[in-house]
Amino acid sequence: MNPCEQHFIDQLRHILSSRKRRVIDHPPFSHAAVLVPLYQKESRCHLLFTKRSDQVKYHKGEISFPGGMVDEEDRELIHTALREAHEEIGLKENDVQIIGLLDDIVTITEFIVTPIVGLFPYPYPFRVSEVEIAELIEVPLSFLLTRENFTEHEITRMGRREIVYAYQYREHTIWGATARILKQFLDLVHFQRKM
Repeated sequence: MNPCEQHFIDQLRHILSSRKRRVIDHPPFSHAAVLVPLYQKESRCHLLFTKRSDQVKYHKGEISFPGGMVDEEDRELIHTALREAHEEIGLKENDVQIIGLLDDIVTITEFIVTPIVGLFPYPYPFRVSEVEIAELIEVPLSFLLTRENFTEHEITRMGRREIVYAYQYREHTIWGATARILKQFLDLVHFQRKM
C-alpha cells in the first residue's frame, strides 16, 4: 500500500486525533509552528524540507520544515504554519489538507514549536523565497523509515545529558529540532504499520 493513499492518511489522522498531544506552555519562550508537508510523487509518499538561507536570523543553513513564529493576526497555530509555508515556498493554505498535530517541542533558541502534519497535491507550482530558503529538499518517506539512514548519540549540554537524532539524505543532514519532529512523526507511522 502506498503510504500517501487515503487509507494511510485516514489512519494517520485517527492516530493523531485520538492521542493526548504534549502541549508546552512556558511564557518567556516564543511560540512557532511548522508544517510537516506530505505529498505523493511518482507513486511514493514524500516529505518536503527546506534548507534555510544564510540571510535568516535563526538556524542559518539548516534543514527544516516550512514554518516560523506566531504573528498577532494568526487565528491559531495551524494558520501560523500555513502562512509561513506560503511566505517561504508559495504553498497556498487552500491546497493543504490538515491531518493533525504532533507534540510541541522546545528548540535551543527557546522557541516552543508546534508541528502540523498536512498533505498537498503534487506537482506543485512552488514560489520559493530567495531571502529565506536556499533549497527545497524532497525525501521519500520510505527512505526516512529505513533504519540505516538514522543515527542517535548522546551529548552533554549545560550539564544535562541529551539524545541527538540525525537523518542523512544524500549530502543533507537533518538534525536538531527538525530531526526530533521527524522522529516523532516516523514513530507514529511505524506504529500505524503494526496495527
